[in-house]
Amino acid sequence: MRAVVQRVSRAAVAVDGNAVGAIEQGVVVLLGIRPEDDAADGAWLAEKIVHLRIFGDEQGEMNRSLADIGGAMLIVSQFTLYGDCKKGRRPGYSGAAQPEHAEPLYEQFIEQVDRLGIKTASGTFQAMMEVTIVNDGPVTLLVDSEKTF
Repeated sequence: MRAVVQRVSRAAVAVDGNAVGAIEQGVVVLLGIRPEDDAADGAWLAEKIVHLRIFGDEQGEMNRSLADIGGAMLIVSQFTLYGDCKKGRRPGYSGAAQPEHAEPLYEQFIEQVDRLGIKTASGTFQAMMEVTIVNDGPVTLLVDSEKTF
């Protein structure tokens, strides 16, 4: 699994002009899933993101995690994170999992984050979404379970 993690002061996602999820301070996670991914990848990624020390402490140092600050997570499925741009001008998406494999893992990831005590909001799987992000910092990280197992 691959996640783009952005620290935000607020964020929202809409489908067909209707808000489906919104958070205040926390992180937006754009989540991509590969065919090889399983529940262990999601559990590792959820634990990693929830405890990343990317929020400022009293001295302004990034020493506090999402769990420490009581922040929220907006999770948006993003198969294009596995887009391959090496050949031609149109990305290929053969590295992304098919929806029937990806959707249950996406839902499990949301549940895992929730079980870790983090308020969650999410987009709608396979929908065209408008994501509004007020990036805080900006702080943006790429976290990939494939490179750690």
